[in-house]
Amino acid sequence: MGTEHSSTSGLWAGVDVGTQSLRVLLVDDHGVVVGRGAGRLDSHRSGPVHEQDPEQWWQVLGRAGRAALTSAERVHPRPAGLVRGLAICGTSGTFLLAGAGAAPARPLTPALMYDDARAADGWTGPGQPSWPPAKLAWLAGHGSAPVRAGLATGRVRLEHCPDFLASRLVGHPVAADWSHALKTGYDPAALAWPAASAVPAGVLPEVVRPGTLLGRIDADGAAHTGFAAGTPVRAGMTDGCAAQIAAGALIPGSWNAVLGTTLVLKGVTEHRLEDPAGAVYSHRHPDRGWLPGGASSVGAGLLDLRFPAADRSRRDTAAAGFEPAGGIVYPLAGRGERFPFVRPDAEAFEIGDFVDDNDRYAAVLQAVAYVEKLAYAHMRRLGARVGGPYYITGGATRSRYWCQLRADILGHELILPASAEPAFGMAVLAAAGDGPLVTAADRMIRPGTVVTPRPGATARFADAYAGFLDALVERDWIDAALAGYAKDVPLVGASGGAA
Repeated sequence: MGTEHSSTSGLWAGVDVGTQSLRVLLVDDHGVVVGRGAGRLDSHRSGPVHEQDPEQWWQVLGRAGRAALTSAERVHPRPAGLVRGLAICGTSGTFLLAGAGAAPARPLTPALMYDDARAADGWTGPGQPSWPPAKLAWLAGHGSAPVRAGLATGRVRLEHCPDFLASRLVGHPVAADWSHALKTGYDPAALAWPAASAVPAGVLPEVVRPGTLLGRIDADGAAHTGFAAGTPVRAGMTDGCAAQIAAGALIPGSWNAVLGTTLVLKGVTEHRLEDPAGAVYSHRHPDRGWLPGGASSVGAGLLDLRFPAADRSRRDTAAAGFEPAGGIVYPLAGRGERFPFVRPDAEAFEIGDFVDDNDRYAAVLQAVAYVEKLAYAHMRRLGARVGGPYYITGGATRSRYWCQLRADILGHELILPASAEPAFGMAVLAAAGDGPLVTAADRMIRPGTVVTPRPGATARFADAYAGFLDALVERDWIDAALAGYAKDVPLVGASGGAA
């Protein structure tokens, strides 16, 4: 918790529902974090299926909300009365089906998570196989009898994670924000659901701009969380967009890379990027312009799987002796890749001669940075400005060595924001409300720490990066033209433009 005391008359609450935990932050008008609360979430995986229990989200929100208010009492007596707004972010593409009705309904399905791949085989419809349209089609054919009947008649309601929690807080169904609705098929350019959707009317929610007032916490929501009845609940954004807000990457040319279990890259462009391969999707900026991005399946997840009991700091120290590593890996913890290319059949691979597990550990760290560098090249090839600034957020930033390694391989300085959590981004969005998001961000976001590439380090990894790209070409995961472009185009000073 921040130690700086504040004289603000208002506080803003941000809620982040992640894969492994739910977090609540209370932030004042000047960006000082005055209260924190968190709780663990369980995920259930079985083959391609990945689910969470929505009721656990609600229970953990109650405990985490009260914990945040209790910790804020050190700075502000009776902080619940000072909270002027609350916004929620969730994992992009996570949804559930609930019964239709005027009041919050009981979930009819578990939450189908963002990377749930049960619908991957044979999917030829819009979007990626892990996105909601594919899984809605799967549920229409394989769900329980009530789910199948409800989808056929329009008597069920699709709710993204924040929709579910917001409806519980305010006591009635709420609109979705256009950020969470994107992967469900919402057209952010037309600001409408597609007219030719196979989903019956009534299943899909109304959609609003992030920051829009959804309702106010009712008596039951207040009793459960400790927040005051009447507290405004505003539409949020996805966790990747929330981290982007927290970083301050909100003007064209700026980017934020979120590295945790997986890697998410998001930036800002004046115009919407069109990616024929479908790896890049663009959220609509709450102010103006677009937020292009993509979510890779690589990240720290493979470290958790391959080195479950590792002392990360000791491994980092040992990994510094393998620059570059003795071989190349593609660091997937499961099957399928979504960005910077789409290959549902992709699986982790390992080539080369490794000295030991420290060498392999180093290869994983480097490979994630190679994917990140390829992602920037892909964005530039589509026409985006990628000159920076580059912000980095996510749990992996706790490893200072990995941050340095990423700066070295990218050949670009990286900025660690002062408050990088997605929940902080949601507090900023709640503060902005219907007004300009950039204005609230300028007021609340403080300068971060800069990580500068070490002299000569980028060149030291050049051959290994080229070999990594060649390995992807050999597997037909990317084409030779993209690989050649990624090898030849430096990121520093790159202003965008198609190859």
